[in-house]
Amino acid sequence: MTVANQRASIAEACVPLARIAAEHDLVVSHGNGPQVGLLALQAASYDHVSEYPFDVLGAQTEGMLGYLIEQELGNRLSNDRAIATLVTRTVVDADDPAFGDPTKFVGPVYTESQADEVSRQHGWTMKPDGDAMRRVVPSPTPLRILESAPIEWILERGGVVICAGGGGVPTTHDKVTGLANGVEAVIDKDLASAVLAHDLGADMLVIATDVDGVYLDWHGPDQRLVSRAHPDALDPADFPAGSMGPKVRAAAQFARDGRGSAVIGSLHDIDKMFAGTAGTVLTTSAAGIDCRA
Repeated sequence: MTVANQRASIAEACVPLARIAAEHDLVVSHGNGPQVGLLALQAASYDHVSEYPFDVLGAQTEGMLGYLIEQELGNRLSNDRAIATLVTRTVVDADDPAFGDPTKFVGPVYTESQADEVSRQHGWTMKPDGDAMRRVVPSPTPLRILESAPIEWILERGGVVICAGGGGVPTTHDKVTGLANGVEAVIDKDLASAVLAHDLGADMLVIATDVDGVYLDWHGPDQRLVSRAHPDALDPADFPAGSMGPKVRAAAQFARDGRGSAVIGSLHDIDKMFAGTAGTVLTTSAAGIDCRA
């Protein structure tokens, strides 16, 4: 969680991203789980009135990580290409059932007695995470990106946009006044990216991670990599909810409208992923599921 470590990781990621930016219009989104959890802990170390809500912390991490990506990507593009980081708001439904059933883990693990104490102290909801307890916050379904117009404006002028970091700032609209309000939640970054890609009319959604694709029977005797699949052929519920499940759901959601394809794979294979020779490609032109050992 040191700045030096984050900068080094982002610099590594920006090497293949710069190659893509040289050939394509590029929009970059990113996660923020560890960062927003750390900021929430720092805020909680003060009195209750001084605690920052998650919408504000989400905006803070968008700026912080966006800056690091902007700087490292600019260095690799010789700063000849306009790069802009936008604090992005993502609309969610105020009546989303997720607000009544928080499921998104944030922050560190606690023992049961520690969890009881911080829950009383801060009013947090705590749930089991393996043998430990962690704080959970709502993770409502993203509906649309409010800043899609300025994102398109920058893309039309040849710029690279960094936005929707951490899923964007969760925002609802008051049903009486119509005014926008930030809410205490964390949006899934993959689902928000799929909504953004759809809203922008993107040709491809690339979900770059640290594995080379989606596997069936992961770590089992029949483990096999899915090379190509129809978006309706993979059930997100068959994959871990905290890792690959949301990625499969997001990729299928984008690919299902038939405009473009989605691919899940390793950041280091991003060139091959664009060429369709690496990762797991989800497209309506596929029939069922194709695998390789």
